Amino acid sequence: MKKLLVIHTGGTISMSEDESNTVSTNSTNPIATHQDIIKKYALIDEVMPFNVPSPHITINHVKTLKSVIENQQNSKHYDGFIITHGTDTLEETAFLLDLTLSTTKPVILTGAMRSSNEIGSDGLYNFISAIRVAITDEANHKGVMVVFNDEIHTARNVTKTHTSNINTFQSPNHGPLGIITKFGIQFHHQPNPHRHLQNINPELNIALVKAHMGMESEILEYYAEKEIDGLIVEALGQGNIPPAALKGLNACLKKKIPIVVVSRSFNGIVSPVYAYDGGGNDLYQKGVIFSNGLNGPKARLKLLVALSNQFHKEDLARYFYE
Repeated sequence: MKKLLVIHTGGTISMSEDESNTVSTNSTNPIATHQDIIKKYALIDEVMPFNVPSPHITINHVKTLKSVIENQQNSKHYDGFIITHGTDTLEETAFLLDLTLSTTKPVILTGAMRSSNEIGSDGLYNFISAIRVAITDEANHKGVMVVFNDEIHTARNVTKTHTSNINTFQSPNHGPLGIITKFGIQFHHQPNPHRHLQNINPELNIALVKAHMGMESEILEYYAEKEIDGLIVEALGQGNIPPAALKGLNACLKKKIPIVVVSRSFNGIVSPVYAYDGGGNDLYQKGVIFSNGLNGPKARLKLLVALSNQFHKEDLARYFYE
């Protein structure tokens, strides 16, 4: 029987609802009380390095998770790792770990959309599903994965798409990596390989702004004045911004602040197509970096990792085109 390390971090999967329909954090994770079911699948050790709702998660929390896994991986005691996590920032934790954690063993994040004592609670089911995936040999060499609602997703592609539906985690443009049935685990394809970068500097200030109709330059000029370390712009369509915002964007570029453009659209990727003022081609000619299909929060983390590892501008462009 395989042995897994479960790392509890908090989130709805560890919470309970009271009579007023208010959900609060428990001091212990209710999932841990179901040992009779859990022990049917694997030998489990559990740790809780912190217990916070996912909006409270910071880069330092993710660094802690990375350290826990690396320390235990070196000891060779475990065949895989499962992290229970709140759903609001789950995809960001998964992606940052995927960028920086080098392991052949499965690392799986899961959680719940309904707290432990709600009717139709999905926490225990998702947790058992994560265990079932982690103990399969096919789960090795797949990077960091998210298991939710009978689906397996890559950390790179998965995103939360609904505020409350249990089918919230989806992978736009790509679909799930695999599925979970009563009879087994089926992987449809392999995730793309990528390099892992060790360093994470939580002190870097990477801002994220969302373009909108009539957007002007004030916020971009503010970031230029603050001399932030990097900027992500969720642009319109294929990578365009209103012309009134160009003054601020140019101010950031003048301060040599690296700017990465993604799309605020749910599907598709940005391309330097349009040559009008503020169009994608115009931005590209100015030296703005175009991302290869990431959403804004994930592009922010990728830029943070790149800058943490002293990438220069040419390296940044290649890294985001990967």
